[in-house]
Amino acid sequence: MNTTAPRSPFDLSGRSALITGSTRGIGYALAQGLGRAGAHIVVNGRQQPAVDAAVAGLSAEGISASGAVFDVADEAGVAAAFAQFDAEGRQIDIVVNNAGIQHRQPMLELPLADWQRVIDTNLTAAFLVGREAARRMVPRKAGKIINIGSLTSAAARATVAPYTVAKAGIKLLSKAMAAEWAQHNIQANSIGPGYILTDMNQALVDNPDFDAWVKASNPTKRWGRPDELAGTAVYLASSASDYVNGQIIYVDGGWLSVL
Repeated sequence: MNTTAPRSPFDLSGRSALITGSTRGIGYALAQGLGRAGAHIVVNGRQQPAVDAAVAGLSAEGISASGAVFDVADEAGVAAAFAQFDAEGRQIDIVVNNAGIQHRQPMLELPLADWQRVIDTNLTAAFLVGREAARRMVPRKAGKIINIGSLTSAAARATVAPYTVAKAGIKLLSKAMAAEWAQHNIQANSIGPGYILTDMNQALVDNPDFDAWVKASNPTKRWGRPDELAGTAVYLASSASDYVNGQIIYVDGGWLSVL
């Protein structure tokens, strides 16, 4: 009689997850979540010291981790990083396109260079990294791609036009990936975080009026925490979501429900 317990569908043991922009904030919280579920984590950032510190932090809590320093918005850099993974025998099973920046400025005053910088980092980079990963996933007939969207994937706010457009694009990029790659057993989905306590949002947290508005407008009456996104990421990275494709899951405390 076989008494071995069946493997949990949420178990990520034996899989490797590349998480872009994962040296801090939401990216690091997702690295912790997927790592605790058993995945080997490939930390990404543009600065070696920050990547090394994140790898050390994950390793200290028993998570298998390594680092990859490259600019996600640089096509040649992305290709070189995946070529290095190939050379090392590192198969990337899960990609989380998390890297992102913000730029707050009214559109009438917004320079094209700042618009392009946000679009390149928040949207084009997800295409570049996703495409490079899929080139390896397609022959294997397996892969998970998770793109990090935003509340602005569904609703606009003033003064963050390039971010809003990029995150709306992330929602449809995930659908485009699903449309082309689902036949190869690749699932591409998005997570739309609500207002989360991160470094990127610190100026908003410190603004008494905005802080009060966030708490008043959300049914939970509070900001979200980065770790509260990890469960959704584990689900979308695991075999539990093998028939879920092209979707966006908002983790927003119910904010969009009462918009």
